[in-house]
Amino acid sequence: MSPNGKTRGGKVIPSNNLYTVILGLACGVVLATAVFVAYMCYFQYRTIFEIP
Repeated sequence: MSPNGKTRGGKVIPSNNLYTVILGLACGVVLATAVFVAYMCYFQYRTIFEIP
C-alpha cells in the first residue's frame, strides 16, 4: 500500500477536487473572454456576427 493516496483498481484517486476546480476556472475564463470579446465587438462595431 502506498502512503501517497488511496488506490482502487490500480488507479490513484485524488484526495480532493483540485483538478475539477482548475477545469472549472479554465472554463470560466474562456466563457468570460468570449463574453468580453462579444461585448467589445458590439460596442465598437454595433454588430457581433457580421463584417462591418
